[in-house]
Amino acid sequence: MAKPLTDSEKRKQISVRGLAGLGDVAEVRKSFNRHLHFTLVKDRNVATTRDYYFALAHTVRDHLVGRWIRTQQHYYERDPKRIYYLSLEFYMGRTLQNTMVNLGLQNACDEAIYQLGLDLEELEEIEEDAGLGNGGLGRLAACFLDSMATLGLAAYGYGIRYEFGIFNQKIVNGWQVEEADDWLRYGNPWEKARPEYMLPVHFYGRVEHTPDGVKWLDTQVVLAMPYDTPVPGYKNNTVNTMRLWSAKAPNDFKLQDFNVGDYIEAVLDRNLAENISRVLYPNDNFFEGKELRLKQEYFVVAATLQDIIRRFKSSKFGCRDPVRTCFETFPDKVAIQLNDTHPALSIPELMRILVDVEKVDWDKAWEITKKTCAYTNHTVLPEALERWPVSMFEKLLPRHLEIIYAINQRHLDHVAALFPGDVDRLRRMSVIEEGDCKRINMAHLCVIGSHAVNGVARIHSEIVKQSVFKDFYELEPEKFQNKTNGITPRRWLLLCNPGLADTIVEKIGEEFLTDLSQLKKLLPLVSDEVFIRDVAKVKQENKLKFSAFLEKEYKVKINPSSMFDVHVKRIHEYKRQLLNCLHVVTLYNRIKRDPAKAFVPRTVMIGGKAAPGYHMAKLIIKLVTSIGDVVNHDPVVGDRLKVIFLENYRVSLAEKVIPAADLSQQISTAGTEASGTGNMKFMLNGALTIGTMDGANVEMAEEAGAENLFIFGLRVEDVEALDRKGYNAREYYDHLPELKQAVDQISSGFFSPKEPDCFKDIVNMLMHHDRFKVFADYEAYMQCQAQVDQLYRNPKEWTKKVIRNIACSGKFSSDRTITEYAREIWGVEPSDLQIPPPNIPRD
Repeated sequence: MAKPLTDSEKRKQISVRGLAGLGDVAEVRKSFNRHLHFTLVKDRNVATTRDYYFALAHTVRDHLVGRWIRTQQHYYERDPKRIYYLSLEFYMGRTLQNTMVNLGLQNACDEAIYQLGLDLEELEEIEEDAGLGNGGLGRLAACFLDSMATLGLAAYGYGIRYEFGIFNQKIVNGWQVEEADDWLRYGNPWEKARPEYMLPVHFYGRVEHTPDGVKWLDTQVVLAMPYDTPVPGYKNNTVNTMRLWSAKAPNDFKLQDFNVGDYIEAVLDRNLAENISRVLYPNDNFFEGKELRLKQEYFVVAATLQDIIRRFKSSKFGCRDPVRTCFETFPDKVAIQLNDTHPALSIPELMRILVDVEKVDWDKAWEITKKTCAYTNHTVLPEALERWPVSMFEKLLPRHLEIIYAINQRHLDHVAALFPGDVDRLRRMSVIEEGDCKRINMAHLCVIGSHAVNGVARIHSEIVKQSVFKDFYELEPEKFQNKTNGITPRRWLLLCNPGLADTIVEKIGEEFLTDLSQLKKLLPLVSDEVFIRDVAKVKQENKLKFSAFLEKEYKVKINPSSMFDVHVKRIHEYKRQLLNCLHVVTLYNRIKRDPAKAFVPRTVMIGGKAAPGYHMAKLIIKLVTSIGDVVNHDPVVGDRLKVIFLENYRVSLAEKVIPAADLSQQISTAGTEASGTGNMKFMLNGALTIGTMDGANVEMAEEAGAENLFIFGLRVEDVEALDRKGYNAREYYDHLPELKQAVDQISSGFFSPKEPDCFKDIVNMLMHHDRFKVFADYEAYMQCQAQVDQLYRNPKEWTKKVIRNIACSGKFSSDRTITEYAREIWGVEPSDLQIPPPNIPRD
């Protein structure tokens, strides 16, 4: 088979980014050589690949800095309303290529690096992923930053600069092993430390009520050091800021306590303060009530709110007074978006600052706080809800506990007035949950303290209104909104799939990159023979390239003309990787039963990380690898079925596998996946979806037509009916012979001959306490997979559906999502104003 083109070779043929001007190329070369000379250690004569990467990163960064300064100057002068996106996670991935794409520099860099005898792709591979997130929530935040800059909004991302991001996953004997992700080991060329904006954050201490107001005294102080990362919009010269806080001990930290003379101990103790920003908690959709995590949440909130208020007070505005003192206009100038409940402490912290520090009266402060804050809910799973013990708050944040009690009291008085005598309603709606351990329900605090509450897909927002926050919806229905998630087409098409991007550009021009709804213009081409051939050719090239990658990295040889059946996301029972496993085992049994029959060849790829403490998720990974060991080494099967576990799934691996996928698995139990965004990435990159009517799958089916996806299984109302009736897994096991065979094989040790009992916990869960009803959807899933096979046998009809999916994916751009947030929650208007580039004098 022909050797696949590298992305670099492909880009040589590509028109989409315009031809690089020779001047640009010469300028990049000159800058690169200058950086190489100055960043190289003088006593080394030989540059390493990493040196070349850093030289290129600094070259590209030079193009960012002038635009960055100019953008911030522009905001200072115009004083627009500023958007603050608060998130404990920003899953950014790599920055170099994204920056080149957004600044329109990719061709010039490619050509310059080529002329210097280097390979751009090889340099890009040196960069560590910034893995400061677990999965969907953190990656969504990254897409949103890209869109906010592209839409010209004065927006800031605020979070924590974790020293160690999401762990690196190694698979050892089929089991997940975690390794620390020391992503800063070689330095980070994309960040700038800003010690001049360092701020104190207080913990512990005691509260005193004095005639002059409330004082929070005897606290421990930790310093928050900001690191700024530029966030460029797409070809509009706007560069926004992501500011991440790092914890530093003050210089007198604990030293005063050690007058006994144990100076060494005192200095070592500085680590206790600095641990706050040491490591990202690796749980996705699971709440772990650790004090260090609560410290992280308050740390980011306290530092960020001081920063927001400083910027509000010192902004230039139409008056001679250089400092704002009145907070009346605060909500007109500031919007704070809470990405899930993790930054919920923004609400009591803003109240504390307004009431205790700025001496605003309570009712006015509460009005300001509500108008400023808005809350995005990301999950309906009960185990994911943050419910902090009151005792922990009392110790760590005593003043905030008082404020939360006061907020709750006023809230309950209001509810009691509207629903007299309804004690049960008061219990359900309280921020404080009574019980053996009193807890603070952070979601309730967010709903009460925000002017807008949104879910992240239409079906999810309905569930939020009808069940999770039903009482609150009855109280204030106007508060509740939907904002269906989206993805940035720059990273998730232009950057990761240049071949497909170019094929589209040739037909409809480049405008779709900032207005994805323009992909609708491809609909008339669904039956165009030439376009069908071009789209199929791009997919085949991507598959060849990914096959070569797998062979190099995983030492597995796969059949590039097989169907690439891909299931990548966090490993979690609700995402039902086990349903996929049962399908694979059933396929295997069918091939063994009738080896002469013609089967559609499949390469099943499953990837994702399991939270380190999540036993069942780790066992699921072991099952996938064990099934693979049996299937992949069975000579009867040959290359008709292969099972590969994709180790260490992360943003940079997603950018490789998604463009190569034929089938995208989105098979969560209906009513459990809030939205999903991987589903959108696959759709945009020409994979067909097999999925349940859950999350954004519902809207994808609506946009493309349900007949162009493979939809199967229980709907939300079926799941509810089954819950009422009582789900009995054994009924399915007894009535479906193929299911029984697969389960018995897993149970008996067929896939784990050395440890026959290895998977007994999985089988026990599936048979006796499966919240996610895997067996109930098995039969429908198998039938649906048979339809997938049937269509795959007809490449032309398959590609027609692919084109229709791509053409109908426009709704799922994060530009559309952010435009809705801007207009309907933040009260600002996106702008297509081009800030003049640094080489053009300002007016």
